[in-house]
Amino acid sequence: MFLPLLQRAGEGIQEGGERGMAEANHSQTFKVFAVLFALLAVSNLLKPFQLGDAGLVFFGRKLTGTANMIAGPLFGLYLLVYAFGLWNLKRFALPRGHAYATYVVLNLILFTAKNTPPPGVGYMIFGIVYSLVAVGVSVGAAYLLTKYKAELS
Repeated sequence: MFLPLLQRAGEGIQEGGERGMAEANHSQTFKVFAVLFALLAVSNLLKPFQLGDAGLVFFGRKLTGTANMIAGPLFGLYLLVYAFGLWNLKRFALPRGHAYATYVVLNLILFTAKNTPPPGVGYMIFGIVYSLVAVGVSVGAAYLLTKYKAELS
């Protein structure tokens, strides 16, 4: 799995020295982010089918019914377009990334403030890990888009 990434990074060294390797590495990072957001998009597109306890959490409130059937796919489409922009290093991904990262942070804060967590350490551990991944991926992608803004087309 990692061998193709290492080979591509090695090609960057041969073609452009250290700069070529850095470009190959962050290009691959954008592709990883794109895949993660595409998977999240599919999850949101499936929200109307309410598989399990699924429902889009929108500014701290879990949506149900018609609101869930509309908002879930809309967020899914938004994330698919964002994933496409990340994969292809498109400039339109930059404001989308910042908007989504802001939404994720606000959503986590509001969800925590509005909902009483179930008892037990398991939920607390899940909440911490989930929050770290959600913020890390969304803010990390937005940060990298900003850092490599000049390379976006």
